[in-house]
Amino acid sequence: MKRSLILLIIALLLLAIANVLWGSLSIPVGDVWQILCGSEVEGHPAWSVIVRQGRVPQMLTALLTGSALGTCGLLLQTAFRNPLAGPSILGIDSGANLGVAIVLLMLGGTVSIGSMTLGGHLLVVVAAMAGALGIMALLMVLSRLLRSQVMLLITGVIISYVTGSIIQLLNYSATEQGVHNFVIWGMGNFASVGIERLPVFCSLSVAGLLLALLLVKPLDALLLGDRYAENLGIRIGYVRQMLLLVTGLLTATTTAFCGPISFIGLAVPHLARLALGTSSHRTLMPATMLIGANLALMCNLLSALPRDGSLIPISVITPLIGAPVVLHVILKQRTS
Repeated sequence: MKRSLILLIIALLLLAIANVLWGSLSIPVGDVWQILCGSEVEGHPAWSVIVRQGRVPQMLTALLTGSALGTCGLLLQTAFRNPLAGPSILGIDSGANLGVAIVLLMLGGTVSIGSMTLGGHLLVVVAAMAGALGIMALLMVLSRLLRSQVMLLITGVIISYVTGSIIQLLNYSATEQGVHNFVIWGMGNFASVGIERLPVFCSLSVAGLLLALLLVKPLDALLLGDRYAENLGIRIGYVRQMLLLVTGLLTATTTAFCGPISFIGLAVPHLARLALGTSSHRTLMPATMLIGANLALMCNLLSALPRDGSLIPISVITPLIGAPVVLHVILKQRTS
């Protein structure tokens, strides 16, 4: 297992370097290294901006987003004892979608508060975060009322359907430009977190990942059943609240800043189990974070394949990688 983790760390370093060296615009490798060392490339001042303020933040965003979504998937699959559980199952990302839909489809992309007008990417992030945190708060209240994990799961699915219906209604009455902007946001993009927003994104993501690591022991106990966990002194209600808090924080952060990223949270925990052959979260949690980061960095590299300054949307690529993993899990469940 230690060897597998070491290989994952090496792969992460190589992919991180590749993400800085390779991008949608062709820049010689030697010039990229020169820029990273603090020098300017004569005759190409824009290259420094592309590398330092574009590729480096994009690489860090992909790394943390992959780790966050993979961790959310692992937490939810363990908590609900459902191999097909993912970050979208509780409706938290649907709340983010609804928040963005309201400002882009209903309000036209700008909101005025007194003499201050808020718009652009900042408004989208604020709206997505507010929508996701609103659903998370609702779920935390419901988790105190609903003793069954299955009922909470069903409630999350219902919330997703309701928010989806509201979004469709907003789409029906929105302008063509509003619909276009919402569709573009919904495709996902690691390049949307610029250098100025990176500290906030990194702080929220790292805080969520550290909280997830604190849940390793209770998660291992939950694998053996709620009664066994209670006999070990695990407070089931408290653990459920923490699970909601962590998954809500990580899902809200990644969706608000990057848009909805599909399949990573669903597929990555299964890849970690296949790679390590264990269900112990003491090793499974770090492996999930590393594999999620590696997968997101790989997707980010693939998104730059056109090499003409444009990027393929991330949510076009992730299902091509994640869907085979999910199909493998479904077929394995059927034959077991």
